[in-house]
Formats: sequence, C-alpha cells, structure tokens
Amino acid sequence: MKRNRSSLDSIAFRPRVLRDVRGADPSATVMGHKMRLPICLAPIGSLESFDPEGGVAAMRAASQFGCALMLSSVSTIPLEDVAKAADGFNIAMLYKRGGDDFLDGYVKRAIDAGYDAFCLTVDSANYSRRERDIANRFVKPWRTGGGADWQAALNWKDIERYKKLYDLPIVLKGIATAEDARLAVEHGVDMVYVSNHGGRQLDHGLGSTAVLPEVVDVVAGRCAVAVDGGFSRGTDIVKAIALGADLVGIGRMLCYGLAAGGSAGVVRMLELLEEETMLALGLLGTTNYAEIEKTQLCQADPVEPPHVMSAFPLLGADDYTY
Repeated sequence: MKRNRSSLDSIAFRPRVLRDVRGADPSATVMGHKMRLPICLAPIGSLESFDPEGGVAAMRAASQFGCALMLSSVSTIPLEDVAKAADGFNIAMLYKRGGDDFLDGYVKRAIDAGYDAFCLTVDSANYSRRERDIANRFVKPWRTGGGADWQAALNWKDIERYKKLYDLPIVLKGIATAEDARLAVEHGVDMVYVSNHGGRQLDHGLGSTAVLPEVVDVVAGRCAVAVDGGFSRGTDIVKAIALGADLVGIGRMLCYGLAAGGSAGVVRMLELLEEETMLALGLLGTTNYAEIEKTQLCQADPVEPPHVMSAFPLLGADDYTY
C-alpha cells in the first residue's frame, strides 16, 4: 500500500511556460466511450457499508458526472438494479465462486442488464492475511459464503473459453507484470488493468505506478490499459495518463465520497478531481493529455512519507515535520 503512494510521489513534474493553455480539456475516450475524466470508480466490495444504496449510489454518481464504474460482484444489491442507474461506461466485475455454469450465468446477467464490459479480478487466488481486520475481529459478510477455491483455480484456459463464447469486452484486473500483460494481449483481452488490490493482497510487491510503464510498453497499444493504487489527486491522474494509461481506477476516494454524502458526495469528489486535473494540465503548459511530453516527468525523492493519506498533507499535519 505504501509503495503505491511512493511510486506516485516519486514522479515530479517539469512544467513548460509561455504557452497558450486556455481551454484545457481533461476528458478522454476509452474503448469508444467519451468520459469527462478518464476515471473508473473501482470495484469495491460491500459498498453498502458506506451508503445504504451502495452500488446504485455509485452508479448514479458516475452517470451524473460522466465517468466509468466497475461494479464488484461482492455486493448485496443485484447488478440488474445497479444497472438501472447507469448512463455511461459501466463494467461488471466477477470473483469466480463456482464452475463454468456460475461464470456463464453472471456474464449473461451482465449482458442482459446492459453492461459494456466484463471483468475478472485475477490477483485474488488466495485471500490475503489482512491483519487490521484480524485485530478488529472484522470479517466481511461475503466471505462466509465459501467458493474461494474456484477463484484459486482461475487460469488462462478460462480466458480462452470466455473469448470463444462471448463478444462482450473482457478486462483482467490485477495484472502486475509485463509478462502477464503480454499473455493477456495474446489471449485477446480488451483491457489490462494494472493493480495490486490497493496493496492488500501480496506484501512486498511494487507500486502500481512503478509497474505501469513496463505494461504499457509490452501492450504497445494492442488493448486499453487501466491502473489503480493510491490515486487521490488530479496530479496523480495526469501522471498515469502521461505514462500511458487510458483509465485510472479510484477506490478509496469513492468510499470517502460515498460515506460523506452518498451520490452527491461522490459527484463532488469527482468535481474536485476534475478541477485539480485541469489546473495540473494548464500549469504543465498543456491543454490535454496528448500534449504532455515524456521529458515533463522525472524521478524525484517523495516529499512526504508514503502513507494511505500522504496525498493530503493537511490531514494529520501533526504527523509531519515541515
């Protein structure tokens, strides 16, 4: 988790000046879908913990603002009900909890409900040892249902089978190496999603932003690339897109917005990210992502110690020395 922030904070900007930057445009088109920001509200299990409407509230916010949403299968509100609030790019994500019939049934439900793509999370062969949950005696409700062995058995043959049966674009979330990104492209995957599950699965992995360049390089434009992992500010979004990502997943920020004010809270969070992104583009001397030059990013020592909240130095200011 700390490396997610550290890999973002280790990138500094080299701004250009004396350029006409009026009319900065932070929008993007991803897999044929025009979005106000290249953001996907990431799949969070049990969104109902943050707002009683859960995925419905998140989908409503994504539709109102104009960004994508990926809905986790670990939700109490059915994907069909969530889809009724959709008006934009939406993706159904599945943890495999059964055999081929289980997967087929979920895919067909997603198709019938009008989802634009289907995602399999692939970095959860085992459920990690989450010591804060253990210390707090907290067990997520969906974990009591069993079926985890099916997720452990998920493999490339399942991807081959999916591609033979379905035309619905497929996303693999949890890619963390160029090697697996290459295999994904070879299997016809439509989007490679670089992620380490918010740093909550395998300890001592690299931060997602550190992995992103090698994935972008090996994909070479043959499919879309998404990334998440500690993204919290507009400057983070600009860094990811400049490094070659097409879409940025926002997870914890979705939870914060939802807990603070339901759909309205999420929309406001997205508006703030949009404002920050537009400011970053203009101050870099650009009006859109395509104008950012590779020389405008460089490696530098992080200013703050890596922490889940290190993008917000005014929070917990007593913990920092200035």
